[in-house]
Amino acid sequence: MEAHNAAVAAIEASVRSFSELQQLFRLYHGSTNSTRDSPRYPDNTVDISKLNHVLCIDIESKTATVEPNVPMDALLKATLERDLVPLVVMEFPGITVGGGFSGTSGESSSFRYGFFDGTVNWIEIVLANGTTTRASRTEKPDVFWGAASSFGTLGVVTMLEVRLREATKYVELTYYPALDMVEAMKIIEAETANPTVDYLDGIIFAQDSIVICSGRLTSSLPAGSAVQQFTRRSDPWFYVHVQKLIARSTTTGTSGASRESRAITEHVPLVDYLFRYDRGGFWVGRYAFRYFVTPFNRITCFLLDRFIHTRVMYHALHASGQSRMYIIQDVALPYDAAPEFSEWLDDTFGLYPLWLCPLRQRRDNGRPEARHGLYANLADPAASPEFMMNFGVWGPGSKNRNEFIRQNRLLEQKVDALGGRKWLYAHAYYTKEEFWSIYDQKAYDTLRAKYGASYLPSVYNKVKVDIEAEERAIQTSWIAWLLWLFWSIWPLSGLYGVYKAWRGGEYMLQKESSASIQALKED
Repeated sequence: MEAHNAAVAAIEASVRSFSELQQLFRLYHGSTNSTRDSPRYPDNTVDISKLNHVLCIDIESKTATVEPNVPMDALLKATLERDLVPLVVMEFPGITVGGGFSGTSGESSSFRYGFFDGTVNWIEIVLANGTTTRASRTEKPDVFWGAASSFGTLGVVTMLEVRLREATKYVELTYYPALDMVEAMKIIEAETANPTVDYLDGIIFAQDSIVICSGRLTSSLPAGSAVQQFTRRSDPWFYVHVQKLIARSTTTGTSGASRESRAITEHVPLVDYLFRYDRGGFWVGRYAFRYFVTPFNRITCFLLDRFIHTRVMYHALHASGQSRMYIIQDVALPYDAAPEFSEWLDDTFGLYPLWLCPLRQRRDNGRPEARHGLYANLADPAASPEFMMNFGVWGPGSKNRNEFIRQNRLLEQKVDALGGRKWLYAHAYYTKEEFWSIYDQKAYDTLRAKYGASYLPSVYNKVKVDIEAEERAIQTSWIAWLLWLFWSIWPLSGLYGVYKAWRGGEYMLQKESSASIQALKED
Protein backbone atom coordinates (compact mmCIF):
# COMPACT_ATOMS: atom_id res chain seq x y z
CA MET A 1 0.00 0.00 0.00
CA GLU A 2 2.98 2.34 0.33
CA ALA A 3 3.31 2.69 -3.43
CA HIS A 4 -0.45 3.24 -3.72
CA ASN A 5 -0.47 5.92 -1.03
CA ALA A 6 2.48 7.68 -2.66
CA ALA A 7 0.69 7.68 -6.03
CA VAL A 8 -2.47 9.04 -4.43
CA ALA A 9 -0.48 11.78 -2.68
CA ALA A 10 0.92 12.85 -6.06
CA ILE A 11 -2.59 12.90 -7.55
CA GLU A 12 -3.85 14.96 -4.59
CA ALA A 13 -1.12 17.53 -5.16
CA SER A 14 -1.83 17.70 -8.87
CA VAL A 15 -5.60 18.05 -8.41
CA ARG A 16 -5.09 20.65 -5.67
CA SER A 17 -3.00 22.79 -8.01
CA PHE A 18 -5.72 22.67 -10.66
CA SER A 19 -8.35 23.46 -8.01
CA GLU A 20 -6.48 26.51 -6.76
CA LEU A 21 -6.36 27.88 -10.30
CA GLN A 22 -9.91 26.64 -11.07
CA GLN A 23 -8.33 25.11 -14.18
CA LEU A 24 -9.93 22.26 -16.10
CA PHE A 25 -8.14 18.93 -16.17
CA ARG A 26 -8.67 15.52 -17.72
CA LEU A 27 -7.47 12.08 -16.70
CA TYR A 28 -4.83 10.09 -18.53
CA HIS A 29 -5.30 6.34 -18.20
CA GLY A 30 -2.70 5.15 -20.69
CA SER A 31 -5.30 3.63 -23.04
CA THR A 32 -9.04 3.80 -23.60
CA ASN A 33 -12.05 1.82 -24.81
CA SER A 34 -14.07 4.97 -25.36
CA THR A 35 -14.83 5.99 -28.92
CA ARG A 36 -14.95 9.69 -28.03
CA ASP A 37 -12.12 12.07 -28.88
CA SER A 38 -10.40 13.50 -25.80
CA PRO A 39 -8.03 16.50 -26.00
CA ARG A 40 -5.33 15.74 -23.41
CA TYR A 41 -2.10 17.69 -23.03
CA PRO A 42 0.59 17.72 -20.29
CA ASP A 43 -0.73 20.96 -18.78
CA ASN A 44 -4.38 19.83 -18.50
CA THR A 45 -3.97 16.19 -17.45
CA VAL A 46 -3.76 14.17 -14.23
CA ASP A 47 -1.88 10.94 -14.88
CA ILE A 48 -3.37 7.85 -13.19
CA SER A 49 -1.82 5.31 -15.56
CA LYS A 50 0.35 3.80 -12.80
CA LEU A 51 -2.68 2.95 -10.63
CA ASN A 52 -2.87 -0.48 -12.24
CA HIS A 53 -2.45 -2.99 -9.41
CA VAL A 54 -4.68 -5.62 -7.83
CA LEU A 55 -4.01 -4.85 -4.17
CA CYS A 56 -5.86 -7.66 -2.40
CA ILE A 57 -8.13 -10.66 -3.04
CA ASP A 58 -10.10 -11.58 0.08
CA ILE A 59 -11.38 -15.15 -0.16
CA GLU A 60 -13.55 -14.88 2.95
CA SER A 61 -15.46 -11.76 1.94
CA LYS A 62 -15.23 -12.59 -1.79
CA THR A 63 -13.92 -9.14 -2.69
CA ALA A 64 -11.06 -7.67 -4.70
CA THR A 65 -9.42 -4.37 -3.75
CA VAL A 66 -8.04 -2.86 -6.93
CA GLU A 67 -6.73 0.34 -8.43
CA PRO A 68 -8.80 1.92 -11.21
CA ASN A 69 -6.45 1.27 -14.13
CA VAL A 70 -6.54 -2.53 -13.71
CA PRO A 71 -7.88 -4.07 -16.96
CA MET A 72 -10.39 -6.88 -16.96
CA ASP A 73 -7.94 -9.57 -18.03
CA ALA A 74 -5.57 -8.70 -15.17
CA LEU A 75 -8.42 -8.64 -12.64
CA LEU A 76 -9.74 -11.95 -13.91
CA LYS A 77 -6.28 -13.54 -13.70
CA ALA A 78 -5.96 -12.45 -10.05
CA THR A 79 -9.42 -13.63 -9.05
CA LEU A 80 -9.29 -16.97 -10.86
CA GLU A 81 -6.11 -17.82 -8.97
CA ARG A 82 -8.43 -17.84 -5.93
CA ASP A 83 -11.24 -19.64 -7.82
CA LEU A 84 -13.32 -16.46 -7.86
CA VAL A 85 -14.74 -14.29 -10.63
CA PRO A 86 -16.21 -10.73 -10.62
CA LEU A 87 -20.00 -10.56 -10.73
CA VAL A 88 -19.84 -8.42 -13.88
CA VAL A 89 -16.91 -8.75 -16.29
CA MET A 90 -16.74 -6.27 -19.15
CA GLU A 91 -16.34 -8.28 -22.32
CA PHE A 92 -13.22 -6.55 -23.65
CA PRO A 93 -10.02 -7.48 -21.77
CA GLY A 94 -8.65 -3.91 -21.88
CA ILE A 95 -11.61 -2.18 -20.21
CA THR A 96 -10.50 -1.06 -16.76
CA VAL A 97 -12.17 -1.31 -13.38
CA GLY A 98 -12.27 2.47 -13.09
CA GLY A 99 -13.68 2.83 -16.58
CA GLY A 100 -16.41 0.31 -15.80
CA PHE A 101 -17.35 2.19 -12.62
CA SER A 102 -17.26 5.67 -14.12
CA GLY A 103 -18.73 4.78 -17.50
CA THR A 104 -21.96 2.79 -16.94
CA SER A 105 -20.74 -0.63 -18.11
CA GLY A 106 -23.37 -3.31 -18.48
CA GLU A 107 -22.64 -6.82 -19.70
CA SER A 108 -24.27 -10.24 -19.99
CA SER A 109 -24.57 -10.76 -16.21
CA SER A 110 -26.09 -7.28 -15.74
CA PHE A 111 -29.63 -8.67 -15.99
CA ARG A 112 -28.80 -10.25 -12.63
CA TYR A 113 -26.40 -7.81 -10.91
CA GLY A 114 -26.94 -4.48 -12.66
CA PHE A 115 -24.18 -2.29 -14.03
CA PHE A 116 -20.58 -2.83 -12.99
CA ASP A 117 -20.87 0.06 -10.51
CA GLY A 118 -23.56 -1.93 -8.70
CA THR A 119 -20.98 -4.62 -7.88
CA VAL A 120 -18.60 -2.16 -6.20
CA ASN A 121 -18.75 -1.94 -2.37
CA TRP A 122 -16.75 1.24 -1.84
CA ILE A 123 -14.38 3.64 -3.55
CA GLU A 124 -11.47 5.84 -2.57
CA ILE A 125 -11.67 9.14 -4.43
CA VAL A 126 -9.61 12.32 -4.66
CA LEU A 127 -12.27 14.99 -4.80
CA ALA A 128 -11.92 18.00 -7.07
CA ASN A 129 -10.50 20.13 -4.23
CA GLY A 130 -7.60 17.69 -3.76
CA THR A 131 -8.85 15.93 -0.61
CA THR A 132 -9.21 12.14 -0.45
CA THR A 133 -12.20 10.35 1.02
CA ARG A 134 -13.83 6.93 1.03
CA ALA A 135 -17.44 6.48 -0.06
CA SER A 136 -19.89 3.58 -0.14
CA ARG A 137 -23.61 2.90 -0.12
CA THR A 138 -23.75 3.79 3.58
CA GLU A 139 -20.81 6.19 4.00
CA LYS A 140 -21.14 9.31 1.84
CA PRO A 141 -23.52 7.59 -0.58
CA ASP A 142 -23.91 10.85 -2.50
CA VAL A 143 -20.21 10.73 -3.41
CA PHE A 144 -20.37 7.00 -4.21
CA TRP A 145 -23.36 7.14 -6.53
CA GLY A 146 -22.42 10.55 -7.86
CA ALA A 147 -19.00 9.27 -8.93
CA ALA A 148 -20.57 6.23 -10.63
CA SER A 149 -21.18 7.04 -14.30
CA SER A 150 -19.71 10.53 -13.83
CA PHE A 151 -16.80 10.06 -16.29
CA GLY A 152 -14.39 11.58 -13.78
CA THR A 153 -16.29 14.86 -13.41
CA LEU A 154 -16.62 14.63 -9.61
CA GLY A 155 -13.03 13.65 -8.85
CA VAL A 156 -10.42 10.94 -9.38
CA VAL A 157 -11.30 7.43 -8.22
CA THR A 158 -8.08 5.83 -6.92
CA MET A 159 -9.21 2.51 -5.39
CA LEU A 160 -12.29 0.27 -5.45
CA GLU A 161 -13.55 -2.85 -3.72
CA VAL A 162 -15.29 -5.19 -6.17
CA ARG A 163 -17.57 -8.09 -5.26
CA LEU A 164 -16.75 -11.61 -6.48
CA ARG A 165 -18.38 -15.03 -6.62
CA GLU A 166 -17.19 -18.61 -6.97
CA ALA A 167 -15.78 -19.41 -10.39
CA THR A 168 -16.32 -22.57 -12.42
CA LYS A 169 -14.37 -24.02 -15.30
CA TYR A 170 -17.06 -23.75 -17.96
CA VAL A 171 -20.17 -21.93 -19.06
CA GLU A 172 -22.97 -24.11 -20.39
CA LEU A 173 -24.18 -21.88 -23.21
CA THR A 174 -27.58 -22.43 -24.79
CA TYR A 175 -28.64 -20.66 -28.00
CA TYR A 176 -32.36 -20.01 -28.46
CA PRO A 177 -33.37 -18.97 -32.01
CA ALA A 178 -36.24 -16.49 -32.32
CA LEU A 179 -38.15 -15.52 -35.45
CA ASP A 180 -38.96 -11.96 -34.37
CA MET A 181 -38.33 -9.47 -31.58
CA VAL A 182 -41.56 -10.30 -29.76
CA GLU A 183 -40.51 -13.94 -29.43
CA ALA A 184 -36.98 -12.90 -28.45
CA MET A 185 -38.32 -10.75 -25.62
CA LYS A 186 -40.41 -13.65 -24.31
CA ILE A 187 -37.30 -15.85 -24.21
CA ILE A 188 -35.33 -13.13 -22.42
CA GLU A 189 -38.03 -12.65 -19.80
CA ALA A 190 -38.28 -16.41 -19.22
CA GLU A 191 -34.51 -16.78 -18.86
CA THR A 192 -34.33 -13.74 -16.55
CA ALA A 193 -36.87 -15.40 -14.24
CA ASN A 194 -34.82 -18.63 -14.16
CA PRO A 195 -32.52 -18.45 -11.09
CA THR A 196 -30.02 -20.91 -12.62
CA VAL A 197 -29.13 -18.54 -15.48
CA ASP A 198 -25.94 -16.53 -14.90
CA TYR A 199 -25.39 -14.80 -18.25
CA LEU A 200 -27.83 -13.54 -20.87
CA ASP A 201 -27.49 -11.59 -24.11
CA GLY A 202 -28.49 -11.86 -27.75
CA ILE A 203 -27.61 -11.12 -31.36
CA ILE A 204 -29.99 -9.82 -34.04
CA PHE A 205 -28.76 -11.06 -37.43
CA ALA A 206 -31.92 -9.91 -39.22
CA GLN A 207 -35.50 -9.02 -38.32
CA ASP A 208 -36.45 -12.70 -38.59
CA SER A 209 -33.19 -14.17 -37.25
CA ILE A 210 -32.43 -13.50 -33.58
CA VAL A 211 -30.46 -15.65 -31.15
CA ILE A 212 -30.67 -15.39 -27.37
CA CYS A 213 -27.58 -16.74 -25.59
CA SER A 214 -28.21 -18.07 -22.08
CA GLY A 215 -25.28 -19.20 -19.92
CA ARG A 216 -24.93 -21.21 -16.73
CA LEU A 217 -21.73 -21.63 -14.75
CA THR A 218 -20.73 -25.28 -14.46
CA SER A 219 -17.66 -27.29 -13.49
CA SER A 220 -18.60 -30.50 -15.25
CA LEU A 221 -18.94 -31.63 -18.83
CA PRO A 222 -21.60 -34.13 -19.90
CA ALA A 223 -20.12 -37.34 -21.30
CA GLY A 224 -19.05 -36.90 -24.90
CA SER A 225 -19.41 -33.10 -24.86
CA ALA A 226 -17.06 -31.01 -26.97
CA VAL A 227 -15.60 -27.74 -25.71
CA GLN A 228 -15.89 -24.68 -27.94
CA GLN A 229 -13.21 -21.98 -27.60
CA PHE A 230 -13.12 -18.41 -28.94
CA THR A 231 -9.88 -16.73 -27.78
CA ARG A 232 -7.22 -18.58 -29.80
CA ARG A 233 -6.26 -17.23 -33.21
CA SER A 234 -7.44 -20.49 -34.79
CA ASP A 235 -10.88 -20.23 -33.18
CA PRO A 236 -13.92 -18.76 -34.95
CA TRP A 237 -15.19 -15.32 -34.04
CA PHE A 238 -18.08 -15.78 -31.64
CA TYR A 239 -20.81 -14.13 -33.70
CA VAL A 240 -19.77 -15.99 -36.87
CA HIS A 241 -19.84 -19.28 -34.98
CA VAL A 242 -23.32 -18.58 -33.59
CA GLN A 243 -24.69 -17.54 -36.97
CA LYS A 244 -23.42 -20.70 -38.66
CA LEU A 245 -24.61 -22.90 -35.81
CA ILE A 246 -28.13 -21.52 -36.00
CA ALA A 247 -28.20 -21.60 -39.81
CA ARG A 248 -27.44 -25.32 -39.75
CA SER A 249 -30.25 -25.94 -37.29
CA THR A 250 -33.02 -23.93 -38.98
CA THR A 251 -33.87 -26.73 -41.39
CA THR A 252 -35.06 -28.87 -38.47
CA GLY A 253 -36.87 -26.12 -36.54
CA THR A 254 -40.22 -24.48 -37.20
CA SER A 255 -41.98 -21.46 -35.79
CA GLY A 256 -44.43 -23.74 -34.00
CA ALA A 257 -41.79 -25.77 -32.22
CA SER A 258 -41.00 -25.09 -28.57
CA ARG A 259 -38.01 -22.95 -27.81
CA GLU A 260 -36.39 -25.90 -25.98
CA SER A 261 -36.62 -28.12 -29.08
CA ARG A 262 -34.96 -25.44 -31.22
CA ALA A 263 -32.19 -24.71 -28.71
CA ILE A 264 -28.54 -25.70 -29.15
CA THR A 265 -26.21 -26.14 -26.17
CA GLU A 266 -22.43 -26.25 -25.99
CA HIS A 267 -19.79 -25.78 -23.32
CA VAL A 268 -17.31 -22.90 -23.35
CA PRO A 269 -14.33 -22.33 -21.01
CA LEU A 270 -15.15 -19.48 -18.63
CA VAL A 271 -12.41 -17.16 -19.89
CA ASP A 272 -13.39 -17.80 -23.52
CA TYR A 273 -16.98 -16.97 -22.68
CA LEU A 274 -16.20 -13.76 -20.81
CA PHE A 275 -13.94 -12.46 -23.61
CA ARG A 276 -15.81 -14.07 -26.50
CA TYR A 277 -16.37 -10.74 -28.27
CA ASP A 278 -12.77 -9.48 -28.00
CA ARG A 279 -11.63 -10.90 -31.33
CA GLY A 280 -13.29 -8.65 -33.87
CA GLY A 281 -14.79 -6.28 -31.28
CA PHE A 282 -18.14 -8.10 -31.50
CA TRP A 283 -18.31 -7.75 -35.33
CA VAL A 284 -16.98 -4.23 -35.89
CA GLY A 285 -13.62 -5.70 -36.91
CA ARG A 286 -15.22 -7.15 -40.03
CA TYR A 287 -15.65 -3.61 -41.34
CA ALA A 288 -11.86 -3.26 -41.30
CA PHE A 289 -11.65 -6.17 -43.74
CA ARG A 290 -14.12 -4.38 -46.01
CA TYR A 291 -12.26 -1.08 -45.68
CA PHE A 292 -8.96 -2.64 -46.75
CA VAL A 293 -10.68 -4.82 -49.40
CA THR A 294 -9.42 -7.96 -47.68
CA PRO A 295 -11.19 -11.34 -47.83
CA PHE A 296 -12.87 -12.30 -44.57
CA ASN A 297 -12.25 -15.97 -43.83
CA ARG A 298 -10.54 -18.30 -41.36
CA ILE A 299 -7.15 -17.85 -43.03
CA THR A 300 -7.13 -14.04 -43.04
CA CYS A 301 -8.53 -13.93 -39.50
CA PHE A 302 -5.72 -16.25 -38.40
CA LEU A 303 -3.00 -14.24 -40.12
CA LEU A 304 -4.27 -10.83 -38.94
CA ASP A 305 -5.39 -11.96 -35.49
CA ARG A 306 -3.07 -9.67 -33.52
CA PHE A 307 -4.62 -6.60 -35.19
CA ILE A 308 -8.28 -7.51 -34.67
CA HIS A 309 -8.45 -7.58 -30.89
CA THR A 310 -10.08 -4.65 -29.18
CA ARG A 311 -6.94 -3.17 -27.61
CA VAL A 312 -5.41 -2.63 -31.05
CA MET A 313 -8.68 -1.76 -32.77
CA TYR A 314 -9.57 1.06 -30.36
CA HIS A 315 -6.18 2.72 -30.77
CA ALA A 316 -6.45 2.47 -34.53
CA LEU A 317 -10.02 3.81 -34.40
CA HIS A 318 -8.89 6.93 -32.54
CA ALA A 319 -5.70 7.56 -34.51
CA SER A 320 -7.31 7.12 -37.91
CA GLY A 321 -10.34 9.32 -37.29
CA GLN A 322 -12.54 6.38 -38.36
CA SER A 323 -14.59 6.79 -35.17
CA ARG A 324 -16.08 9.88 -36.82
CA MET A 325 -17.39 7.74 -39.68
CA TYR A 326 -19.00 4.89 -37.76
CA ILE A 327 -22.22 4.81 -35.79
CA ILE A 328 -21.09 3.35 -32.47
CA GLN A 329 -23.89 3.67 -29.95
CA ASP A 330 -25.36 1.69 -27.06
CA VAL A 331 -28.91 2.62 -26.17
CA ALA A 332 -31.42 1.18 -23.71
CA LEU A 333 -35.18 0.93 -24.21
CA PRO A 334 -38.06 -0.21 -22.00
CA TYR A 335 -38.90 -3.82 -22.76
CA ASP A 336 -42.27 -2.97 -24.31
CA ALA A 337 -40.59 -0.55 -26.74
CA ALA A 338 -37.94 -3.03 -27.94
CA PRO A 339 -39.95 -4.51 -30.88
CA GLU A 340 -40.84 -1.05 -32.23
CA PHE A 341 -37.26 0.16 -31.89
CA SER A 342 -35.95 -2.94 -33.66
CA GLU A 343 -38.28 -2.29 -36.60
CA TRP A 344 -37.27 1.38 -36.68
CA LEU A 345 -33.58 0.45 -36.78
CA ASP A 346 -34.26 -1.92 -39.67
CA ASP A 347 -36.14 0.73 -41.65
CA THR A 348 -33.73 3.58 -40.85
CA PHE A 349 -30.26 1.99 -40.86
CA GLY A 350 -30.45 -1.66 -41.85
CA LEU A 351 -27.29 -2.31 -39.80
CA TYR A 352 -26.73 -5.92 -38.74
CA PRO A 353 -25.79 -7.62 -36.53
CA LEU A 354 -27.12 -5.78 -33.47
CA TRP A 355 -26.37 -6.68 -29.87
CA LEU A 356 -29.04 -7.26 -27.23
CA CYS A 357 -28.22 -7.10 -23.54
CA PRO A 358 -30.93 -7.03 -20.84
CA LEU A 359 -29.99 -4.69 -17.99
CA ARG A 360 -31.24 -4.56 -14.42
CA GLN A 361 -30.80 -0.82 -14.22
CA ARG A 362 -32.52 -0.16 -10.87
CA ARG A 363 -29.86 1.11 -8.48
CA ASP A 364 -29.57 -0.41 -5.02
CA ASN A 365 -33.14 -1.75 -5.07
CA GLY A 366 -34.47 1.80 -5.35
CA ARG A 367 -33.16 3.03 -2.00
CA PRO A 368 -33.42 6.85 -1.66
CA GLU A 369 -29.74 6.97 -0.62
CA ALA A 370 -28.81 6.00 -4.20
CA ARG A 371 -30.62 8.95 -5.82
CA HIS A 372 -27.58 11.09 -6.57
CA GLY A 373 -25.70 12.32 -9.60
CA LEU A 374 -26.32 12.07 -13.32
CA TYR A 375 -28.42 8.89 -13.06
CA ALA A 376 -30.26 9.72 -9.84
CA ASN A 377 -33.56 8.56 -11.36
CA LEU A 378 -32.23 5.00 -11.80
CA ALA A 379 -32.93 4.54 -8.08
CA ASP A 380 -36.46 5.95 -8.34
CA PRO A 381 -39.05 3.22 -9.11
CA ALA A 382 -41.54 5.90 -10.21
CA ALA A 383 -39.12 7.40 -12.74
CA SER A 384 -37.48 4.40 -14.38
CA PRO A 385 -38.32 0.71 -15.03
CA GLU A 386 -36.30 -1.98 -13.31
CA PHE A 387 -35.21 -3.58 -16.60
CA MET A 388 -34.18 -2.06 -19.91
CA MET A 389 -33.06 -3.69 -23.15
CA ASN A 390 -29.71 -2.50 -24.44
CA PHE A 391 -29.19 -2.36 -28.20
CA GLY A 392 -25.62 -2.17 -29.48
CA VAL A 393 -25.81 -0.30 -32.80
CA TRP A 394 -22.39 -0.40 -34.46
CA GLY A 395 -21.58 0.07 -38.12
CA PRO A 396 -20.64 2.48 -40.90
CA GLY A 397 -22.65 5.65 -41.27
CA SER A 398 -22.96 8.00 -44.21
CA LYS A 399 -19.69 9.29 -45.69
CA ASN A 400 -21.33 12.69 -45.94
CA ARG A 401 -20.58 14.42 -42.63
CA ASN A 402 -23.89 16.28 -42.45
CA GLU A 403 -25.88 13.14 -43.18
CA PHE A 404 -23.80 11.20 -40.65
CA ILE A 405 -24.66 13.75 -37.97
CA ARG A 406 -28.33 13.59 -38.97
CA GLN A 407 -28.30 9.79 -38.62
CA ASN A 408 -26.92 10.00 -35.09
CA ARG A 409 -29.37 12.75 -34.18
CA LEU A 410 -32.26 10.62 -35.45
CA LEU A 411 -31.11 7.74 -33.27
CA GLU A 412 -30.90 9.93 -30.17
CA GLN A 413 -34.32 11.43 -30.83
CA LYS A 414 -36.00 8.06 -31.39
CA VAL A 415 -34.52 6.62 -28.19
CA ASP A 416 -35.75 9.62 -26.23
CA ALA A 417 -39.22 9.43 -27.81
CA LEU A 418 -39.55 5.78 -26.73
CA GLY A 419 -38.58 6.53 -23.13
CA GLY A 420 -35.04 5.17 -23.41
CA ARG A 421 -31.55 6.57 -22.90
CA LYS A 422 -28.16 6.17 -24.50
CA TRP A 423 -24.92 5.42 -22.70
CA LEU A 424 -22.29 8.08 -22.96
CA TYR A 425 -19.04 6.27 -23.76
CA ALA A 426 -19.59 7.20 -27.42
CA HIS A 427 -20.23 10.40 -29.34
CA ALA A 428 -23.26 12.47 -28.30
CA TYR A 429 -24.93 14.90 -30.68
CA TYR A 430 -27.51 16.35 -28.29
CA THR A 431 -27.90 20.07 -27.86
CA LYS A 432 -27.29 21.17 -24.28
CA GLU A 433 -31.03 21.62 -23.74
CA GLU A 434 -31.80 18.13 -25.07
CA PHE A 435 -29.08 16.53 -22.98
CA TRP A 436 -30.21 18.04 -19.68
CA SER A 437 -33.85 17.27 -20.38
CA ILE A 438 -32.85 13.58 -20.30
CA TYR A 439 -30.17 13.46 -17.59
CA ASP A 440 -30.62 14.81 -14.05
CA GLN A 441 -28.85 18.17 -14.18
CA LYS A 442 -30.17 19.38 -10.81
CA ALA A 443 -28.87 16.36 -8.87
CA TYR A 444 -25.62 16.39 -10.83
CA ASP A 445 -24.89 20.11 -10.45
CA THR A 446 -25.87 20.14 -6.76
CA LEU A 447 -23.42 17.35 -6.02
CA ARG A 448 -20.60 18.93 -8.01
CA ALA A 449 -21.09 22.25 -6.24
CA LYS A 450 -21.10 20.56 -2.83
CA TYR A 451 -17.72 18.92 -3.46
CA GLY A 452 -16.02 21.75 -5.36
CA ALA A 453 -16.12 20.11 -8.77
CA SER A 454 -18.04 22.78 -10.67
CA TYR A 455 -14.85 24.00 -12.35
CA LEU A 456 -14.27 20.61 -14.00
CA PRO A 457 -15.70 19.80 -17.45
CA SER A 458 -19.27 18.59 -17.15
CA VAL A 459 -20.32 15.25 -18.56
CA TYR A 460 -22.01 17.09 -21.41
CA ASN A 461 -18.80 18.97 -22.20
CA LYS A 462 -16.88 15.69 -22.23
CA VAL A 463 -19.22 13.67 -24.44
CA LYS A 464 -20.68 16.20 -26.89
CA VAL A 465 -19.52 16.49 -30.49
CA ASP A 466 -18.94 20.20 -31.08
CA ILE A 467 -20.22 20.37 -34.65
CA GLU A 468 -19.95 24.14 -34.92
CA ALA A 469 -16.33 24.10 -33.75
CA GLU A 470 -15.51 21.40 -36.33
CA GLU A 471 -17.01 23.43 -39.17
CA ARG A 472 -15.41 26.67 -37.98
CA ALA A 473 -11.97 25.02 -37.81
CA ILE A 474 -12.24 23.68 -41.36
CA GLN A 475 -13.34 27.07 -42.67
CA THR A 476 -10.71 29.15 -40.87
CA SER A 477 -7.66 26.87 -40.60
CA TRP A 478 -5.81 25.47 -43.59
CA ILE A 479 -4.22 22.84 -41.31
CA ALA A 480 -7.66 21.62 -40.21
CA TRP A 481 -8.78 21.62 -43.84
CA LEU A 482 -5.76 19.55 -44.89
CA LEU A 483 -6.41 17.08 -42.07
CA TRP A 484 -10.03 16.79 -43.15
CA LEU A 485 -8.86 16.18 -46.73
CA PHE A 486 -6.31 13.61 -45.56
CA TRP A 487 -8.91 11.62 -43.59
CA SER A 488 -11.20 11.57 -46.60
CA ILE A 489 -8.68 9.88 -48.94
CA TRP A 490 -8.89 6.10 -48.90
CA PRO A 491 -6.98 4.25 -47.43
CA LEU A 492 -4.68 6.83 -45.80
CA SER A 493 -6.54 7.26 -42.53
CA GLY A 494 -6.92 3.51 -42.03
CA LEU A 495 -3.24 2.84 -42.71
CA TYR A 496 -2.27 5.65 -40.34
CA GLY A 497 -4.46 4.16 -37.61
CA VAL A 498 -2.85 0.73 -38.00
CA TYR A 499 0.61 2.31 -37.92
CA LYS A 500 -0.21 4.29 -34.75
CA ALA A 501 -1.59 1.19 -33.01
CA TRP A 502 1.58 -0.72 -33.88
CA ARG A 503 3.90 2.19 -33.06
CA GLY A 504 2.06 3.02 -29.82
CA GLY A 505 2.53 -0.46 -28.38
CA GLU A 506 -1.03 -1.80 -28.54
CA TYR A 507 0.22 -4.54 -30.86
CA MET A 508 2.62 -5.72 -28.13
CA LEU A 509 -0.01 -5.21 -25.41
CA GLN A 510 -2.27 -7.56 -27.34
CA LYS A 511 0.52 -10.12 -27.55
CA GLU A 512 0.93 -9.93 -23.77
CA SER A 513 -2.84 -10.08 -23.23
CA SER A 514 -3.19 -13.15 -25.46
CA ALA A 515 -0.42 -14.90 -23.53
CA SER A 516 -2.09 -13.97 -20.24
CA ILE A 517 -5.49 -15.27 -21.35
CA GLN A 518 -3.93 -18.52 -22.55
CA ALA A 519 -2.21 -18.90 -19.16
CA LEU A 520 -5.56 -18.43 -17.40
CA LYS A 521 -7.06 -21.27 -19.42
CA GLU A 522 -4.13 -23.57 -18.81
CA ASP A 523 -4.27 -22.92 -15.06
